[in-house]
Amino acid sequence: MDDAVPETPAVAEDEPAPDPGFDPAAPAPLNVPRTPTGVADVDASLDRLGDADHLATDGHIEVYEDVHRGLRDALTALDARPGPPAPPSQHGPRS
Repeated sequence: MDDAVPETPAVAEDEPAPDPGFDPAAPAPLNVPRTPTGVADVDASLDRLGDADHLATDGHIEVYEDVHRGLRDALTALDARPGPPAPPSQHGPRS
């Protein structure tokens, strides 16, 4: 049995030394640009997506569900608005 400790591989001279504070598994922002839509509720929901940048992957689902709910509510509100009045019937009342 060999009790020798394996050597750590040497870093090539042309490669920078790894940052000891860098954790590749840590959350990192995606920096995906979001273009404002001009609709305050929709923009607020889309801005909420940025919160996922600072969370571990298992925390993304809560943000995505919240954004989905906000966008769905905005679409539902469009259906609830009264539309233009119906055109008058050309045929009059039918019996």
